[in-house]
Amino acid sequence: MSIWGSLLGGVIGFSFGGPFGALLGSFLGGKISRLSSSKRISGQQNAQEVFALSLIILSAKLSKADRHVSKEELIAVKDKLQIPDSEIDQVAQIFNKAKDESTGYEPYAKQIAEIFKGNINVLEEVINILFYIAEADGHVSSDEEDMIANIAYIFGLSQKQYQSIKESRKSSDKLNPYIVLESQPTDDLQIIRKKYIKLSKEHHPDLLMSKGVPVEVINESKNKMRAINAAWDQVQKLKSD
Repeated sequence: MSIWGSLLGGVIGFSFGGPFGALLGSFLGGKISRLSSSKRISGQQNAQEVFALSLIILSAKLSKADRHVSKEELIAVKDKLQIPDSEIDQVAQIFNKAKDESTGYEPYAKQIAEIFKGNINVLEEVINILFYIAEADGHVSSDEEDMIANIAYIFGLSQKQYQSIKESRKSSDKLNPYIVLESQPTDDLQIIRKKYIKLSKEHHPDLLMSKGVPVEVINESKNKMRAINAAWDQVQKLKSD
């Protein structure tokens, strides 16, 4: 079942504070209770709704990063989130509100980090999909990359984790396998193997869905898994030479 048909209904039934609550309450007639921004989500459905909202809002902010909102980026948001035509109007309300308001992306990133605290893999997936959206017009600008990098920093991702996500966006014949596996060329093969196993478990689609990543966007985690597997294959060949 798609999350989109019940998205706003689910949001109304869940209490938000902070920038999320202010944004959504502004066009939902104050139906969302204003509670602490540290309010914790519970249940997979709530987690999926919050994940989807996070992507809509951050995508809207990202679309303005290079001061040029392209048609390709807007199409990428719709396609990546698999938003059906019947639900595009309500999603567009959120997107346009987030795009046009004066609040920067940082307060939203901080609230998302707090909501998904302890679920670093979910936060990594947000970064992964933001890269996908930025790539939609054929080029990730320096302003877009700076914004994504800063969101990753706000999320608490390490530099190795961020670089691994960024490197995994490349085709398998161009990626640096050591960066993808958060390792060094000087590391022993068994050490890298342990990192490979750890990353494979953390980015398995089933695990991500259980933590709140909607099925609508899980294909990007599958791409990450392909990059991890390709990197491991390359490392084994390099180490055997």
